[in-house]
Amino acid sequence: PTPHTAATLWKVFFLLVSITGIVSWLFVLAHESRVVAQEESQRQTRLLTEEILAHEQTDRELQRAKEVAEAANQAKSRYLTGISHELRSPLNAVLGYAQLLEKAADIPPARRDAIGVIRRSGEHLGDLIEGLLDISKIEAGRLDLHTEQVRLPELVEQLVNMFRPQAESKGLTFEFIQLTGLPEFVKTDEKRLRQVLINLLSNAIKYTERGRVIFKVRYRSQVAEFTISDTGEGIANENIERIFQPFERVKRPGSTASGTGLGLTITRLLTDIMGGDLSLKSQLGQGSEFKLALMLSSTSPAHYPPQPTRHIQGYQGPRRSLLVVDDEASHRDLITAALSPLGFAVHTLDNSLKAVANACDLQPDLIMLDISMPGLGGWELAARLRQANIACPIVMVSADARESHPDLADPPHHDAYVVKPVKLSTLLEKIGNLLQLSWCYEPTTHIPNETDASGKISLPDDTACRELTALAAIGHKRGIKKLLNQLMSEQRCNRAFYQQAIHHVDNFQFDLLITLLQEPSNESA
Repeated sequence: PTPHTAATLWKVFFLLVSITGIVSWLFVLAHESRVVAQEESQRQTRLLTEEILAHEQTDRELQRAKEVAEAANQAKSRYLTGISHELRSPLNAVLGYAQLLEKAADIPPARRDAIGVIRRSGEHLGDLIEGLLDISKIEAGRLDLHTEQVRLPELVEQLVNMFRPQAESKGLTFEFIQLTGLPEFVKTDEKRLRQVLINLLSNAIKYTERGRVIFKVRYRSQVAEFTISDTGEGIANENIERIFQPFERVKRPGSTASGTGLGLTITRLLTDIMGGDLSLKSQLGQGSEFKLALMLSSTSPAHYPPQPTRHIQGYQGPRRSLLVVDDEASHRDLITAALSPLGFAVHTLDNSLKAVANACDLQPDLIMLDISMPGLGGWELAARLRQANIACPIVMVSADARESHPDLADPPHHDAYVVKPVKLSTLLEKIGNLLQLSWCYEPTTHIPNETDASGKISLPDDTACRELTALAAIGHKRGIKKLLNQLMSEQRCNRAFYQQAIHHVDNFQFDLLITLLQEPSNESA
C-alpha cells in the first residue's frame, strides 16, 4: 500500500483499539457496579430480615406486657369492686340512721342541722366509693354524664356547711364570697359537679396548716366560676403538672397531709369531660388558687316549683308485709326501723337457705334480698324463689354498684335494684311503684303570710329593707339570716315578717323576698 493508505489504516486501527478499550472498560465498570449493587441489596435484605425478626420479638414482648397489664387491670378492678362492697356495708348503716334521725320529730333543730351534715358527708363518702369505680370508666372513656336541673345556691350552701366545720376544727378561717347572684336552677351533672368541688375544697383544707381558705363563686354569661384559694404549702412550678398525674403526691418535709394521689387526677378528667377549664396558680410556701370554670346553663324554675319537703308517714290500704333476707344484722335493723313506722310488717331472715320455705309460709307482698350472702347468693336465691312460684316483687339491695351480672336470667328474676348505702327516699319510691301504694304525707307547716289575720307582716325600716334587698340580689343566704336575726333581736321587725323572710331564704326564693321587701307594710290589714 501507499504510505498515505498505510497511515490511514494505522489511524483506523488505533481508533478501533481506543473504542474497544472504552467499551471494555465500560463493561467492566457495569459488571463491578452490578456486583456492588447485588452485595448492597443482599446486605439491605439481611438487615431488613433482622429488623423484621426484631419487630416480631418486640411484638411478642409487647403482647406479653399487654396481657400482664390487662391482668393487673382486672385485678385492680376486682380489688376496687371488693373494697367498694366492704365499705358500702357499714356506710349503709351510718347513712341510713342519719336519714332516720334527720326526720325524727324529737331532734332539736340545731342537732338536726348537724345530722344533716353527717348525712351529706356520708353521701359524699358513698360518692367517693363510686369514684373508685369511676377511675376505670374514665380510663376506658365510658363515663356518662347525667344532666339534670340542679339548685345551684343550695348546692353551694351545702358545701359551705360541710367544709366550714372542718376548716374551723384545724384553726383555719373559712370564708365564702358570692361575687354575683346565682340562678336558682342550672343544668349539669350534680354528682360530678359536687365531686369536683369537694375534691378542691378538701385539698385546700388538707394542705393548709394556718391562715384561711377562701371559696368564691361568680356567675355570668351562663358560666359559673368557682375559685378556691388557700394560704397553705403551695406548689413549686416544676410540680404543677405533676400533681395532676395519677398516684403523684408532692409533700414537703414536715407535712402531715396525705392522700391517695387520685383526687386531682379525677378532678381534671371530670372537668374535661364536662367541657370546663381548671387552672392553678401557686407559689411555694404562700398558697394555691384553683379556678374552675364550667358552662352551667340557667333554667326556668317554673319547671320545678319550690315545694316544702313532704315526709311519708304511712300509706293507704291494707297492711303490706315485707321479707328482708340479709346476713348483715345492721342492715336488717335499719330496714325494720325505716319501714315499720310506716305501717309495713317487716320480717327479717339472716339465713338465705331458709328463705324459700319462709317465703312460701309468709307469702309476703315484697321481698328484699342482699346479693352477697353465705350459702345462697341473692341472684341464685331469686331464681329459686321464682321456681317456687313466688310471684311477688323482688328488690335486690346490694353494696355492689354494678347491677349487671353474667348469670342473670332473661328476663331477670328481680324487679328493682337498690345500691347500698340505701337512700330511703329511693327505696320508698321503688316500693311504692312496685306495690302501687298511695302514700300519706305529714302535714306541712304553715307559714304566716300577708293574708293571715293572726300574723300581720310589718316591714322593718327603709335602711334594713335596702340592706336585705342588696343581700338577696346576690343570693347571700348567710348574710340575710344574720341580718334578720339581728333585726329580730333588736325588735326592728315583727315575727310574721321574720318567719316569712326565713321561709323564702331557706327555700332560696330570693326573688320572692325582694318582692316582699318592696311591698307596703300591711299592719292595717
